[in-house]
Amino acid sequence: MRLPILDPKDLSAEQKPLYDDMRAGIKDHFKGFVNMRDDGALLGPWNPWIREPRFGKPVWELVKAIASNPLLPASVREVAILVTGSHFRSGYELYAHVLVAEQRGLSDEKLATIVAGQRPVDLTRQEAVAYDVASALVSGGVLPELTWRAAVKEFGEHGAAELSYLVGVYCMVSVTLNTFDVPVPE
Repeated sequence: MRLPILDPKDLSAEQKPLYDDMRAGIKDHFKGFVNMRDDGALLGPWNPWIREPRFGKPVWELVKAIASNPLLPASVREVAILVTGSHFRSGYELYAHVLVAEQRGLSDEKLATIVAGQRPVDLTRQEAVAYDVASALVSGGVLPELTWRAAVKEFGEHGAAELSYLVGVYCMVSVTLNTFDVPVPE
């Protein structure tokens, strides 16, 4: 871990409103995994973001936008997030989203296969499209036309765009977590 956890008592005037907003957003949208200490200190990607409000605030606004009122089904979102986290080998992201994906009905077998970097054979059609889109995007290059068409067919144009933005946001989350070597809670 490269950054000590920031104690809420030590927040600057610039950090305090961001902290308050993050804390409220975490309680609303990021449940089922450890993301805050008992004293209110933020864990996961929130600790690095709050340390650098100049960057953390716009990143947080983007995260809130992608988490609020999603068009995509919950299991589809989790498949895409886990493909991304697996690609980056982002421990905290995988820890958090395996727990969330279990709550959203994905089987342990599916999750283990995705975390291992492989495509499960028993994905639903929508989950398979999400897997293929996320896998293609994190591998680099232009998303293949047939993959884009499959996403539009399954989720509509807005849903396909949301899937792309979701993968992009979680690439950034993974990079943040890996840059600062954010640990998985004990």
